[in-house]
Amino acid sequence: MKEENNPIKNIVFNRNNFTNHQLIDLYKALIKPRLIEEKMLILLRQGKISKWFSGIGQEAISVGVTEALNFEEYILPLHRNLGVFTSRKIPLHRLFSQWQGKKGGFTKGRDRSFHFGTKEYNIVGMISHLGPQLGVANGIALADILKSESKVTAVFSGDGGTSEGDFHEALNVAAVWNLPVLFCIENNGYGLSTPSSQQFICEHMADKGIGYGMESHIIDGNNILEVYSKVAEIVKSVRENPRPILLEFKTFRMRGHEEASGNKYVPHDLLDKWALKDPVTNYQDFLRTENILSEETEVIIKQEIVAEINEHLKMAFNEVVTTSTIENELADVYEPVNYLETKPSTKTSNIRFVDAISQGLKLSMDRYDNMIIMGQDIAEYGGVFKITEGFLEQFGAARVRNTPICESSIIEAAFGLSINGYKSVVELQFSDFITSGFNPVINLLAKSFYRWSQNSDVVLRMPCGADVGAGPFHSQTNEAWFTKTPGLKVVYPAFPYDAKGLLATAIEDTNPVLFFEHKALYRTIYQEVPDDYYTIPFGKAAILNTGNDISIITYGAGVHWALKEIKEHNISADIIDLRTLQPLDTEAIFSSVKKTGRALVLQEDTLFGGIASDISALITENCFKYLDAPVKRVGSVETPIPFAKNLENLFLPKDRLHDEIIELLNF
Repeated sequence: MKEENNPIKNIVFNRNNFTNHQLIDLYKALIKPRLIEEKMLILLRQGKISKWFSGIGQEAISVGVTEALNFEEYILPLHRNLGVFTSRKIPLHRLFSQWQGKKGGFTKGRDRSFHFGTKEYNIVGMISHLGPQLGVANGIALADILKSESKVTAVFSGDGGTSEGDFHEALNVAAVWNLPVLFCIENNGYGLSTPSSQQFICEHMADKGIGYGMESHIIDGNNILEVYSKVAEIVKSVRENPRPILLEFKTFRMRGHEEASGNKYVPHDLLDKWALKDPVTNYQDFLRTENILSEETEVIIKQEIVAEINEHLKMAFNEVVTTSTIENELADVYEPVNYLETKPSTKTSNIRFVDAISQGLKLSMDRYDNMIIMGQDIAEYGGVFKITEGFLEQFGAARVRNTPICESSIIEAAFGLSINGYKSVVELQFSDFITSGFNPVINLLAKSFYRWSQNSDVVLRMPCGADVGAGPFHSQTNEAWFTKTPGLKVVYPAFPYDAKGLLATAIEDTNPVLFFEHKALYRTIYQEVPDDYYTIPFGKAAILNTGNDISIITYGAGVHWALKEIKEHNISADIIDLRTLQPLDTEAIFSSVKKTGRALVLQEDTLFGGIASDISALITENCFKYLDAPVKRVGSVETPIPFAKNLENLFLPKDRLHDEIIELLNF
């Protein structure tokens, strides 16, 4: 390997215009995470903390980047970036409590390690999937741009994380939108045990920036002065001229991926060579050589930090063991919402389902200046269903944003927008495509409030459903994937009136909402709908018909199938349109079933594992003594959704509904 491309070479410190005081301050910032780590490794062996991801040998990156940023600028670290937290002056006892699962930490004992964020210190911690951090940074940076604030956002990834699709998507979005994000890649040689040579073929990680039209730099990650100086220079430039930058920090992971895994897979000579580049000892030697750090001063600095560590450890150890109640745990799944109903006006228009969605969006955009709409083809084109047609001209390109085809990164960006004070509505062109963004929905939007009190003010619009001859990839009604997941709200209207009012409520709500819109209803269902803004409360079903013989519980297109059936065959039935599936109006369901004694739960989704199964179980558990027959579930055939119309009709339950009702009535 040529010398100029060899990262294992002597560290050359250039003090530039640093004062002695600044150089000592950097030393204090650098030595602090090292001393904490050394203590944590002892506590790990004693069983007093559960896990540790060591950043020994990489401290200069975390410290240098953090010190180069202003306090109000967000940083998104990973699990080897202790120096970010210490440089932001987080009280150590809170970190120690976090690592012990105590309530004095940041997650009330609900998550471990650095899996947390804190707005107080402008830090957003990672989830174990690593890559989503990058897209979240884009959302935070976008909010700064929208607020005309000259800030940068720094986000960390290891070399292993750059193999994830999130890396590609995030860099692509940042480049297209020209976002002021520093993508800080710690190239430390290994992704767990897999060497970098088996993860990417380019010589330098920084070379990847070329493909995105992005400026990139290679920085010696073990040289605190180089890290700080170059990042500070770049940050100043990005504040003046917003743009994304890819930074590759050459470094090495001196210990295992986490302590239990060890590092026996690393050649000894490689470890020995990198040990010579230790960022702490080399900088310490430099300061001594320059007569800036005396032995006496060094001892005093270390003694002060060790004393602080011990004092704060005592505080954390003395903290009581974390306890809670089921009620408290459930209360923290969603951010509390003070719902105030807005009544509809008396002036109405007869409009289609699709028009009601469009009106609801437009009125909410008027109502909330901090609301952003994002999605593929939603701007000039108006969306594939023309719901946002004309929005670009009315609200501008900053708020109505076409996105690249990258569901995952856009949902991550929506979460970042929420962190930085914005509402967002993301149109998934078809609900089927949510699979490309499943991870951030389930692990960021759903869990973040429970984990570290960060709400996700995000609505995902989900055009869904069959009966339109669209085949297996554009016809699913996949609500059960999300009703299963605590932390998400799921809305599924069947009528224009409900669609408009419930969409307004979803946007008002500061929790993540998946809003399902059945495509077959878009242009076939008309209704008188109030012209002005109004809301409808979540968790309140609509009783569309009353009868005595059977309760039919359904939602979406199933509502229309059920109404048609009882009208054509003069069946005395309660028809319950659930409208929202999470929260679920169990009171309306139980009240009806106790009256009729028979319950049929109808869903368009395939039967097994659908929400009908849970509703059936709830009815059995709560209304068993009132039942005159078993609860009947009716759903689609257990196959993917076929394209040909006759096969699609065979798949859907609507043509079987009559026989199922008669069978239940005759039981």
